[in-house]
Amino acid sequence: MFPFSQILPAMIATLATVFFDPLFWVVVLLVALQYRRMAAVRREFFGLPGAGGVWRDTLAATGYGLLGGFLGSFLMVLIGLSLTGSGLIYLWPVAILLMLINARFLCFAYAGGVLSLSNLLFGFPEVHIAQVLALVAILHLVESALILASGHLGAVPVYFKSPAGRVIGGFTLQRFWPIPIVALAVVGPAAVQQGVAMPDWWPLLKPGVNGDAKDLVYTLIPVVAGLGYGDLAVSRSPGEKSRLSALFLGAYSLCLLLLAVLSQYVRGLAFLAALFSPLGHEMVIYTGKKMEFLRRPLFVPPPRGVGVLDVVPDSPAWRAGIRSGDVVLFLNQHQVNSRPELEMVLANVWGPVEVQFLRGPEQVFHREVVFRAPGRPFGFVPVPDGSEEVVMDLSTAGPLGRWWQDFWRRIRR
Repeated sequence: MFPFSQILPAMIATLATVFFDPLFWVVVLLVALQYRRMAAVRREFFGLPGAGGVWRDTLAATGYGLLGGFLGSFLMVLIGLSLTGSGLIYLWPVAILLMLINARFLCFAYAGGVLSLSNLLFGFPEVHIAQVLALVAILHLVESALILASGHLGAVPVYFKSPAGRVIGGFTLQRFWPIPIVALAVVGPAAVQQGVAMPDWWPLLKPGVNGDAKDLVYTLIPVVAGLGYGDLAVSRSPGEKSRLSALFLGAYSLCLLLLAVLSQYVRGLAFLAALFSPLGHEMVIYTGKKMEFLRRPLFVPPPRGVGVLDVVPDSPAWRAGIRSGDVVLFLNQHQVNSRPELEMVLANVWGPVEVQFLRGPEQVFHREVVFRAPGRPFGFVPVPDGSEEVVMDLSTAGPLGRWWQDFWRRIRR
């Protein structure tokens, strides 16, 4: 039986040391800068303030990151994933190079696959394929859990062009988490019988050093990392889309972890695991986007009234009970059926404001009176009506990717 009672206290004590590591606070600062950028997008694109403030989002992300780090640490120790001799030093340089092609390639799923295939085909660089791909799988499994718990928080409303060229509304889902993880490192051969006695089946992953794994001594070391999630919700609510994304990513992670463990025994499975790491990740992204655009978009103009894309917390619209997906019909008895009509009415309506709207999928009629101070926004973002000239560019192509796109366009002319 696995010695949980002895391992868990040691893991918690090791995790606690990251609070004294300057690198952890650098990652937290980088996460805060990302949330600050998201707040700037909300403010510049729609005039919406960042809900809850940047530091509140950062604090919440850090809390979730600590929980995710504990989960990842437990999984790494459970399967015996050791960083010693794994060749993980190559992951970041390769990931950064791939980012020059496309920003979303800044992910260990792609770098791990490239390194593993290079090792199998050319013998360089020296990486422990099973260890590298198992690390990729565990980090993505942790990410799927974090997406499930908090991927929908702080969704940013956007207008963008669909593949068919139509301006539609939706949400960008972006979350970032600082992740402190406890990893295993090989100290050396056991000189004396001491420490924690592990079960006979442990470790599932062979260490990247010479010698019998059962005769080696391992220690726990803290490692600081960061995880990020980006997605788009068009035909589903942010909560529904994040749950679906978490399901797909979790299934991918478990499949990759199984292939990584089995690749130690069958060379053909090592090739399959190396290919599945980037291609499986691409399949998750492609399937998620395909399923999103196959359905009818949620945030399109209704037959009458003005559809609501998003609402600012604690604004007059919010206090009236208006939420994303509702339809505003009248403001102080003035009927509104388009964005221009809405803007014209709002320019002359303040003080007590009577708002009539339809709530939710059932379109239940509501009438509320709220106070709006002169010059203050009413507090909701309408769905696009197709006349918008400013839309968000959702391209993630890097410098090399943009150069190739321009080069290919010139050739085709």
